[in-house]
Amino acid sequence: MLMENLLRSKEYWSLIETGVTTAPPNATAEQQRLANENIWDAMKHKYQGSTKVKRAQLQALRREFEVLAMKDDESVDDYFSRTLAIANKMTSH
Repeated sequence: MLMENLLRSKEYWSLIETGVTTAPPNATAEQQRLANENIWDAMKHKYQGSTKVKRAQLQALRREFEVLAMKDDESVDDYFSRTLAIANKMTSH
């Protein structure tokens, strides 16, 4: 039961219930394509992270953006680079 709860919290339980389709040893090109697509979708789901994690990451980036200030010894270019880096991280999440 603890493992099930852990997997549900990480949003992996659907992989346990439905499994991941693999192509048979003598698969046609279409079967191989479908199996590869299913594996790709499973990997995207696993490495993309749960919605809770995404929200927490975005909240941390927002906080970082809100307290962003130019340092005394920092050039405008460096400040702008830091600002763009945070903005790019926010759009990628």
